[in-house]
Amino acid sequence: MGQALRQDEVVRVRGLAKTYPAVKGRRGAPGTPEVRATDALELTVRRGEIFGLLGPNGAGKSTLVRQLTGLLRPDRGSVEILGHDIVRHPERAARLLAYLGQESTALDELTVSLAAETTGRLRGLDAARARAERDAVLEELGLTPIAGRPLKKLSGGQRRLATFAAVLVGERPLLVLDEPTTGMDPVARRAVWSAVDRRRAEHGTTVLLVTHNVIEAETVLDRVAVLDRGRVIACDTPAGLKEQVAGEVRVELVWRERAPLDVPEVAVLRERAVEAGRRWTLRLAPEEARAAVATVTGGAAFAALDDFTLATPSLEDVYLALGGAARQGLVKA
Repeated sequence: MGQALRQDEVVRVRGLAKTYPAVKGRRGAPGTPEVRATDALELTVRRGEIFGLLGPNGAGKSTLVRQLTGLLRPDRGSVEILGHDIVRHPERAARLLAYLGQESTALDELTVSLAAETTGRLRGLDAARARAERDAVLEELGLTPIAGRPLKKLSGGQRRLATFAAVLVGERPLLVLDEPTTGMDPVARRAVWSAVDRRRAEHGTTVLLVTHNVIEAETVLDRVAVLDRGRVIACDTPAGLKEQVAGEVRVELVWRERAPLDVPEVAVLRERAVEAGRRWTLRLAPEEARAAVATVTGGAAFAALDDFTLATPSLEDVYLALGGAARQGLVKA
């Protein structure tokens, strides 16, 4: 088993590895190469924190979550949740965590009310307790007015909120949430994070969040691990990670119609820019950023300029910088 978990550790992953073998194509069709989905991965999540997993598609996030939830056995390594060995006893995961996946269709035929109540009963609550928790959660999330509607008849955001409500019935010390607020409006997103904060404050609930929404992540995460090719390439608080790219400034230029490439200085800037229609995004050292702004605001280019912004590094900048460096072999786990 190894060294015992510290008192504040909820999840501890050590040396986790999973490789999907190559598959030959049929009748001349191309096959798929061997994929190392998790590669000696190490991770610790502390009690009461919101811990985020960021990474591009194929980074290993889904495989890691399936291993944490007992749905996939690793080739080697250990997964411990609250001291329980999930590799040897995967059935224990269901008693320790509640999982909201990206595609939660199992409850679609049920009404919002029955989905929440049924989840509570499956988690061992008696009928009276399941109904009481159901009513409290639906009220908390503003779902009471649509409690009698089937999930399959709801809008995407409402359905997502209803499945989140079911996750909360029958309290679990660990919530594993995969893109929980996808499709939700701002009111629903706020309700989700208010509910999470309440459970952290009252019960010490821990959250493992998988997301691509770096703007939302920056506001809710206590710590974040950046994954790439099955490994953790960086792990820190959002502020700590941003310090790694603190020397950069993001410059965004928006042209009225098109960039004045006949201006030599603008043509030079284009070599450093990521273009999206009329918008250019550049990541520059502070002195370079000052020079770029002077170029577009103080000369012939100004007449073509619609808007510009300067911003210090965000979690999105960290995500892009670390991921890009890893793919060039510049960052080691």
